[in-house]
Amino acid sequence: MALHKVVIIGSGPAGQTAAIYTGRARLAPVVFEGGFLSSGDLMTSGGQLMITSEVENFPGFPEGVTGPELVERCREQAKRFGADHREDVIDEVDLGGFPLRLRTGGGEWIEAATVIIATGANARWLGIPSEQTYMNRGVSACATCDGAFYKDVHVVVVGGGDSAMEEATFLTRYASHVTVVHRRDSFRASKIMAERVQKHPKISVRYNAAVDEILGDGRKVTSVRLQSTVDGSMDEMACGAVFMAIGHSPNTQVFRNHLELRPDGYIALKGWTQTSVPGVFAAGDVADSRYRQAISAAGMGCMAAIDAEKLVEEYEATGRLHGHA
Repeated sequence: MALHKVVIIGSGPAGQTAAIYTGRARLAPVVFEGGFLSSGDLMTSGGQLMITSEVENFPGFPEGVTGPELVERCREQAKRFGADHREDVIDEVDLGGFPLRLRTGGGEWIEAATVIIATGANARWLGIPSEQTYMNRGVSACATCDGAFYKDVHVVVVGGGDSAMEEATFLTRYASHVTVVHRRDSFRASKIMAERVQKHPKISVRYNAAVDEILGDGRKVTSVRLQSTVDGSMDEMACGAVFMAIGHSPNTQVFRNHLELRPDGYIALKGWTQTSVPGVFAAGDVADSRYRQAISAAGMGCMAAIDAEKLVEEYEATGRLHGHA
């Protein structure tokens, strides 16, 4: 069985950047692009950028670029340096020794000297059909990414934790007004974050309310239908956008019991990109619950690639790869 010097799991900005760097280092990286895992996780090929219509804050694109186009450009760049992209997933791992062993969705076991995990995280959604209908047409899960598109528009933020407070406060830079909708009678957010929202002149709060449906004219969002969690009554609120801020779920299920995870499910890092297992590195949203930007994920992908390259050099210098190539 051939030993791969680098295997990259994930094909968003973190994974593709790692592929570019390890490809240029002549490490012949193999990139598993994603799909549904048996654990139930969805490692979207291309990551969250594949459901992002316009990216206006990625350096080098003064006119903006679509998420899918940015992913494809990164993929082509990685292929130029010899990256081997495979439309498959890694469904099981054995990280207890050297070499590291990974099983593909097709049932094939492969061996690697180093592994870079860039499986990302998925935003949590309400699960109503209109979310998909108006995705990128008024429905978003990232205020930093999409807030500027809704200048002077009344927007709704759904959630009650710190992330919802941050999203709502950020959106006041652009929106005419922000309404936070929360299904309980008090926020789960920290006191200081909650007070900041409650005192902001451009933010209102609808407690004890849940989004029953997102309404639109077929092209864009025009309102939301809210249901009282107290008496079940319904009412409609005009708005131009709905931002979901009910959390993210990192795609780490396959690594449970193999890597140390943080209490929130994200991969715990022991250094810049090192995980708890030697030779296994992590980059992007699978380890970063704070920034969650394409550019920060790409930066971590670069860092993980350099860390992996240095370790491969050590393995080559000590002869550890001998007999496994």
